[in-house]
Amino acid sequence: MHFMMDTLKLKTQIIEALNLEELKPEDINDEAPLFGPDGLGLDSIDALELIVLMEKNYGIKLSDPAKAKSVFVNVSTMARFIEENK
Repeated sequence: MHFMMDTLKLKTQIIEALNLEELKPEDINDEAPLFGPDGLGLDSIDALELIVLMEKNYGIKLSDPAKAKSVFVNVSTMARFIEENK
């Protein structure tokens, strides 16, 4: 499935928002989990930063924590959600 959303741009925004200077956008696999030991290893504070990023950059308010869990699975799910809701 092709996204109109540029995942490279989204990954750059994630790196900036979460101060992950040690990573480059191409280091992040679109399908790798954002949370947990197998992916970027983000935590709940990072999740709040991602919510702020989506609101600030895309005007998308995400107030339902259960919904956030399904949106922040990986970069691809985030990009799809942004594309469908902006």
